[in-house]
Amino acid sequence: MVASRSRLVVLGTGFGAFNFVKRVSDGYDVTVISPRNHFLFTPLLPSTTVGTIEFRSIIEPIRYARKEITFYHAEAIDVRTESNTISCVGIGTERGFEVPFDVLVIAVGAVSNSFGIPGVETHAYFLKELADARALRQRVIQCFELANLPSTTVERREQLLHFVVCGGGPTGVEFAAELNDFLLEDLKKSYAHLLPEARITLVEAASEILSTFDQKLRRYATTLFRRQRITVLTDSPVTRVEDGVLSLKDGSKLFFGLLLWSTGNGPTKLAQAVRLHKDERSRFVVDRFFRVQGQENIYAMGDCSVVEGAPLPATSQVAQQQGKYLARALNQRARSQPVEPFEYHHLGMLAYVGSNKALADLQNFKGRGLATWLFWRSAYLSRSVSIKNKVLVMFDWMKAKVFGRDISQF
Repeated sequence: MVASRSRLVVLGTGFGAFNFVKRVSDGYDVTVISPRNHFLFTPLLPSTTVGTIEFRSIIEPIRYARKEITFYHAEAIDVRTESNTISCVGIGTERGFEVPFDVLVIAVGAVSNSFGIPGVETHAYFLKELADARALRQRVIQCFELANLPSTTVERREQLLHFVVCGGGPTGVEFAAELNDFLLEDLKKSYAHLLPEARITLVEAASEILSTFDQKLRRYATTLFRRQRITVLTDSPVTRVEDGVLSLKDGSKLFFGLLLWSTGNGPTKLAQAVRLHKDERSRFVVDRFFRVQGQENIYAMGDCSVVEGAPLPATSQVAQQQGKYLARALNQRARSQPVEPFEYHHLGMLAYVGSNKALADLQNFKGRGLATWLFWRSAYLSRSVSIKNKVLVMFDWMKAKVFGRDISQF
């Protein structure tokens, strides 16, 4: 009689989950549950907001990760440790169902953190999913079309053409850079009379943008932005967001047509609901083998977890390394082999800052400018998960260079 395979359930389809599912042994009966049925290459997500790269060029269906997996397009809402089951609700339906497991891997990521500031959830845009990128892309064009109408007043036009980014991390900086390129390279052809009024403001609560980068690189990015007429406001905490109005702690107000909120990560609904050991930020506390504290068959990795005593940054490379490690570790456990604890290897950080310039903060190299931009592109291209994605991204870059970015609204 053939022994039944262990039921391995994975929650999520991000960097950690995707790399885990690709590499875990065939000895497991793998089920993936996620409200997103694809893997999203988030480092290139800001490029999709203005059409430098098209949306489908940076996604890969989760069913392509490996053969013979079961996928449920659903949201996990609770984990019942006493019965080893997961409560789920299907996307597009209100019907719930239960999924049993022998081993559970939680890799649900995080959501944008509004820090409880009034009005953020209602009046700001976020950038976590392709739907967010598409909404931003549509809103940018809509602002220009509305500003172009004869009935629009001068005051309203100034507001519509003011694009504000809250958060000076890589996502906020790269969106501001991509938007500025879009304005100068493409929108000026069709809205030349409006371009002098278009403004971009980057708001950061800390004293500098890109705080995790080398100090010289941070200053280079700030200087470059100001040279490109991107206003950088540091030491400027936000106190309230209203319809088209951003209030700062010093009492000043910014009137905007679009507000991107990119100020850090917060817990998902599942992370808040599950009764497992968590820290004060509702991240699952795990050991160096990624076992959730107090559990033998439940693991957590990526942005939704924190290694006790050794916290790691919430980046794609961390989640990717964790996913590869955990797959290898479970494969070794299945073969009764010894497992070594996880060791993170920092590969450095990259960021696009506009005008074909980028930053590279690596262990043995601190680069900036055009050559670093070429390195930035080649690095992200090499990390794309399939040949199809690599070809599509290269084609999109060439298409944008030759024909420009599309400015249609639909």
